[in-house]
Amino acid sequence: MTTATKPGGGGRPRAAIAAKTLRTDRWWLAPLITFVGLSAWVTYATVRVFMHKWFFVEEFHYLTPFYSPCLTERCGAAAEFGTPLPNFFLLPEAALTLPFLLLFRLTCYYYRKAYYRAFWLSPPACAVPDGHERYSGETRFPLIFQNAHRYAFYAAVIISLINTWDAVRAQTTGIGLGNAILWINVIMLWAYTLSCHSCRHIAGGRLKHFSKHPVRYRFWTFVSKLNTRHMQLAWITLGTLALTDFYVMGLAAGWFTDLRILN
Repeated sequence: MTTATKPGGGGRPRAAIAAKTLRTDRWWLAPLITFVGLSAWVTYATVRVFMHKWFFVEEFHYLTPFYSPCLTERCGAAAEFGTPLPNFFLLPEAALTLPFLLLFRLTCYYYRKAYYRAFWLSPPACAVPDGHERYSGETRFPLIFQNAHRYAFYAAVIISLINTWDAVRAQTTGIGLGNAILWINVIMLWAYTLSCHSCRHIAGGRLKHFSKHPVRYRFWTFVSKLNTRHMQLAWITLGTLALTDFYVMGLAAGWFTDLRILN
């Protein structure tokens, strides 16, 4: 083994290791799974958003969250908030909300870690060299927009409220399997949104004395518990979003029928 000394010749010599990393475990597996999972979800979501069909079941008022709120004339009875958008082919029905929802996910602290490692290899894993020679942090374009996460949180709350309204609106037609799926998705979306680090800071980040703010302290404690599951909730909500959309699509396309409990 060769050795190298510190600049200037002083101090004890250090081992010169030629290998990029001494890790012998399958460190590449986690970023690979993340890459495949996120790529599959983004592909599915992109296709569905631009299909412009099979997004609404009028009989039960099931609206997929991918198209909520529906804002073009193609929405028909699903247009709960009007139709301010033109029927342009490349324009999604929920074009006014999708950018904010995407911004919230892209700037999420967990998702940053996920796609930094899986797509940019920056770095791909702990104790593994960065895939880039230089790193300027999140101080330059385009990564400087990561600082907008705290503002995207407020938009995500509004979108969660709209999704909650969709679930409530569907409940007025009776009870079916679709209602259960819509509610599970809404509950998971709220859990993910409230587990956000920005929400935790809003709840108690500026308080100096929790004893003087017992209500906010309880809420901060609740959010903190959710925050420890932020990564799991991020993946769970991707799953519930896809499941809800697929179920509504299947019903709208006539592939299967809704299991009704009460009409």
